[in-house]
This record gives sequence, structure tokens and C-alpha cells, in this order.
Amino acid sequence: MDFIEIIKAIILGIVEGITEWLPISSTGHMILVDEFIKMDVSAAFMEMFLVVIQLGAILAVVVIYWKTLIPTNKKTWIMWAKIIVSCLPAAVIGLLFDDLFTALFFNWYTVAIALIVFGIAFIIIENKNKKLQPKVETLDDLSFGQAFIIGLFQVIAAVFPGTSRSGATILGGLMIGVSRTVAAEFTFFLAIPVMFGASLLKLAKFGLSFTAEEGILLAVGMIVAFIVSIIAIKFLMGYIKKHDFKVFGWYRIILGLIVIDYFLIKMFIQ
Repeated sequence: MDFIEIIKAIILGIVEGITEWLPISSTGHMILVDEFIKMDVSAAFMEMFLVVIQLGAILAVVVIYWKTLIPTNKKTWIMWAKIIVSCLPAAVIGLLFDDLFTALFFNWYTVAIALIVFGIAFIIIENKNKKLQPKVETLDDLSFGQAFIIGLFQVIAAVFPGTSRSGATILGGLMIGVSRTVAAEFTFFLAIPVMFGASLLKLAKFGLSFTAEEGILLAVGMIVAFIVSIIAIKFLMGYIKKHDFKVFGWYRIILGLIVIDYFLIKMFIQ
């Protein structure tokens, strides 16, 4: 195996580990990275690779929040029930229309628009909430109805690439009065069934017929995504204790404009 392919897998794992948890869109970054770093694999394997390396990112959440997630008492069981309720809308939409939405919306202009629109939304909502006291300050305070509403925002991310799953659910939480910390943690927990299910679905579609070299690349991507995810999650939780999400909104707007400029220039040159 060419060592350069392992380097590419490492880079993609780093991008996944950072962008999956920060509300800045992993898809938007992956589209740009793919323009410059193309792995020497089939298109089908690459599509599966970009989804399945998320398993490493999920494991990071499980490791960090192990005590919170293990259902040893009634409170934890109730939390998992809320997670399931929140996941239902996206699960149904994903199973029924995943291929259709990918064909219609997985393109650079949809991603760029979603980056910018949700970036603006983060700035507006944070400015609006600046002087307001959150209604929900602990996971126990989150109602089933509020969990379902957050789940509806997750559907937006499932339909429009570039929205960012974490970005959509965090924004949804902020809009209904959930504190930044609770919105972020609940988003992390939602990722476990959603991303695990998406990974299994991609594996089932692709099959287990990849080569030993492809298996190594997949393992490298997952391990790197796991390590970087731990760092990214701890950074985000520390950051939002003292700051709001507006910096991520501005970052999304700038990234969206970069995506538009890059692809328009590319089209003009060609």
C-alpha cells in the first residue's frame, strides 16, 4: 500500500473528528478536502468511508460520557427515551429518502447556501438570547416535546448537506430555550444512534467485500476520528461555558463564501 494513502486517511479522519462535533458542517469541509486530497479508491468505497469513519467519532462520545449514558437508573432510561423520540423523524426520513436527497442536494451550491443560512441563524439567535435566561439548564429538564422539536431540526440536516447535524440540533435547542451546554450534550447523544445507524446502512449497501488495503484505510480513519473527536468535544464544552456560538456562525458564513468562490472560479477556468 502506498503510504500517501494512509496520510490521506489520517487527514480525512482529522477533518471528521473536528467538524462532526463543532457546528460547522463536516460535509462542507469534506467537499473542499476532497477537491485537493483524493484517495486512490473506488467512488463507492469513498462514499462508504466518509460515513463509516464516524463510528470512531461516536466512540469518543461513549468514552467521554460513559457514566451518563449507561442506563443504570430511571433517569438515564428516560434520557434514552428522549433520544429515541428525537431520532425518529430523521430515521424515518433517512430510510425512505436518503438516496433521493443525496441525488438532489449533495452538491457544492446546496452546501454553500446551508453553511451561510445557518451561520446567519446562529448569529441572530445568539443575539436574541443574549439577555434571556435558558428555560432548560439540565438534561433532566428537557421535555419529550422539546426533544422531538430538536429532532425535527435534525431532519433539516438529513435533507440539506452543509447544514451540519450538530449545528441544526444545537440551533434548534437554542431557539426553544435550551442552554448551550445541554443543547451540545444532547446533540452528542443524538449522534450515537443516528451515526451508528447511518454507518451500518452504508456498510450494508457496500458489503464487506473491501480489500485488506481498504480495510486498513478505514481503520486508520476511524482511529484518527476517535482521537480528534475527544479533543474537539472537550474543547467545545469548555469554550461554550464562557462564550456563545456566534464565532461558529461567522466561520460558517466565511466557509460558505469560500466554497462558492472556489467552485465558480473552477467553472470559469474550465
